[in-house]
Parts: sequence; C-alpha cells; structure tokens
Amino acid sequence: MDRTAVDGVGFAIGRGEIVGLLGPNGAGKTSTLSVIEGLWKPAAGSVTIDGIDALAHPLEVKSRLGVQLQSSGFQPELNLAQILRLYAGVYGVRMTQADTLDALDGIGLEQEARKRFKDISGGQQQRFSLLIASVHNPLLLLLDEPTSGLDPQSRRSLWTRIEASRRAGGSVLLTTHSMEEAQAVCDRIVIIDHGKLITTGSPTELIAKHRDDPRVLELAHGEPTLEDVFIALTGSDFRD
Repeated sequence: MDRTAVDGVGFAIGRGEIVGLLGPNGAGKTSTLSVIEGLWKPAAGSVTIDGIDALAHPLEVKSRLGVQLQSSGFQPELNLAQILRLYAGVYGVRMTQADTLDALDGIGLEQEARKRFKDISGGQQQRFSLLIASVHNPLLLLLDEPTSGLDPQSRRSLWTRIEASRRAGGSVLLTTHSMEEAQAVCDRIVIIDHGKLITTGSPTELIAKHRDDPRVLELAHGEPTLEDVFIALTGSDFRD
C-alpha cells in the first residue's frame, strides 16, 4: 500500500543558520533529508539550494552539500588518513600529508590516522564522519542524528564542530531526538509529524508561543520546556 512520507513540508534555511528538524519516529525527517540530498525524487514540490533547482541540476547541488548519515560506511581496506584524502579529492580539495594530519589532529584523531574506520570508537567515528562531510566547506550540511549514542564530551565536541561549519559560512540542517541539543545548537526549529509541517520558530519563540497551551501546562514541571512543547504538539504515544 502506497504511503505519503512527506506532504507539503516547506521551509527555508538562511545563510549561516542552524536549523533543527524535529519529529517523532516515522514523522518524515529522514525522508525530507533524502529528498534534499537527491536520494529520493519527490512526486511534487521543489528543492532549491543556492538558487539552483536541485531536481533539475542534481550534480551542481551535490557539490554544495555535505551529508552525515546516522551510520556511515567507508572503504574497509583504507585507514583514516587515506579515506580523508580520498574524499577531499572527490570534492576537488587538495590535501598534503601534513594537511591530512592537521585535519585529524583538529578532531583529536591524529594518533589514529593509520587505523581503519571500523577499528575506532563510536564517538571517534562520528567526529570523523562529520569531518568528511565538511571537508569541502559545503554550503549546506545535512546531519541525521549526528550525536546519537554519544557521551556528553563527544556530543559537546560535535556541537563545536557544527558551530565551526556555521562560522565558515555554511548552513546546517540537522535531525535530533535531543531537545537539549536542539535548544543549545539550533537557531530555528522545524517540527513535523505524519509528514506534515506542525510549526516553526526559534526554541524561545516556540516555548513562548505555546506556554499557555493546556497540553503544555499538563506536561510541564515548572517552566515549560521545548520538550514539553514538542510532546504536546506531537502526542505522547510511542512510535516505532
């Protein structure tokens, strides 16, 4: 049976803006990222990046994107330094051996340069995947739950890297289930559910807008939080 994954979801991301795409499991977050990335062709609608129609000119758009998925797989026979130089070359970025080691040192992995991706820890894998996604300073960085399963130190380290991408002039669209992360990192939040846009605004704006909603007041323990607003708008039922 056919099912519509995303229906009429529309939003813009400004230059240098970090936007969080939030929703319960199955809400359509990953589908939305897949359409933007060009993995899925939508039945209707459009995607425009840097003034370019992404559906009509996918190759031009891909060079402007960086993508980090929930799980990443790299060439198993190569070590980290070799993988980094390979992907830099794909994007036309020339890296010497010294450049490669400097980049790895910047994420605390210089000592792991000769290790294969599968032989480093989960937190190290996430940091390395983000480095690969941003090696060409993309105009738009797409991150699908980039800090899922990380300890607090690794999570804060990735937040710093995401902020660095913004300072370099890029924009970021990320999905997360962490309301703390969304509130700490994102300039603006887009909440979707059942493939539809529910609301959008800065974390502060969303809390102020919905703080007197009876559903929020019922959930809140003290001052309403972004999580209270999120659950009030999307429901408290479990999602698979």
